[in-house]
Amino acid sequence: AKAVAFKEALGSDFKAYQQQVVANARVMAEAMAALGFRIVSGGTDNHLFMVDLRAKKITGKDASALLDEVHITVNKNLIPYDPESPMVTSGIRIGTPALTTRGMKEPQMKEIAGYIDRAIVHRDDKKELEAVRRGVAELTKAFPIYGGLTM
Repeated sequence: AKAVAFKEALGSDFKAYQQQVVANARVMAEAMAALGFRIVSGGTDNHLFMVDLRAKKITGKDASALLDEVHITVNKNLIPYDPESPMVTSGIRIGTPALTTRGMKEPQMKEIAGYIDRAIVHRDDKKELEAVRRGVAELTKAFPIYGGLTM
């Protein structure tokens, strides 16, 4: 299994995939920053980034649960010098490999950032949350789990 994985990692398809994963993370982090979120470390040069949620007046625990309701998966995460406990947190961590594997690219990262913002800003508006959930469903339908990367 390791030999096969290493062989695949040497291929040009895998290198292109990895480049897209990083490009997607950068674009989503930039889109989140443009929507008023503070990106911990100012951006990313890998497959994930952390978002400080304090300016949006929501904890990582609450944001993670809220986003789960609209079918967006993130992880609550401590930020540097976090005033919240490790069980609550002030941040979330967002990664792009699964999205990239589905075939999503930069335009979809901007769309997802918008859905995250809409859900957080309108967290007490059930009608708006349902609209976000429908938007996420339409997006994921256009990019089925097995329709992305082929090696």
